[in-house]
Amino acid sequence: MARTQGSHSGITGPRVREAALHLFAQHGYAAVSMRKIASEVGVQAGALYNYTPDKQTLLFDLMRTHMEELLAAWDAAAPPTGAGAPTALEAFTRFHIRFNTRRADAVFVSYMELRNLEPENFSIIEGLRRDYETRAEAILRRGVAEGRFAVAEPRIAAMALIAMLTGVNTWFRERGRLSLAEVETVYWDMVRRMVANQG
Repeated sequence: MARTQGSHSGITGPRVREAALHLFAQHGYAAVSMRKIASEVGVQAGALYNYTPDKQTLLFDLMRTHMEELLAAWDAAAPPTGAGAPTALEAFTRFHIRFNTRRADAVFVSYMELRNLEPENFSIIEGLRRDYETRAEAILRRGVAEGRFAVAEPRIAAMALIAMLTGVNTWFRERGRLSLAEVETVYWDMVRRMVANQG
């Protein structure tokens, strides 16, 4: 069956994803129907199935895309190993805040809607999250090996670090007293003090 004018996948597909992301973030996955997403996009509900087989697949694709983009962006931005662990940890701190603050809806959905993923999809997203946590953990372990960091449990510390940095999304506002760069500096100072080897 021919698509209606304006419903070409190159145009409407991204709009479907954008609308779903916004609605999931605003109302929660369970409260958002495919009909509501279609209304937001401006198409008939049946037209959505040209772009996704169901709502679960749409949620999973949004979360997977966010995590894959996060991993790829950090891998591209990470300093070389020779730069030393403190330099890498500062880069990670600033990167995580900057990347996620620009994607507030995606971050919110990725954390709050894990419970609504089917088991197979949950396993894939959890794997991607572990991959990212492992990158932070590797920096902390390197810092311990270099004698620069005092971290008893690098895996736990990596998860705590990521949770703390992600929290910026809950309160940062572009028109607030501090710029995003200033917030990054404040957080880096806290992180640096938390992991520093005082010996």
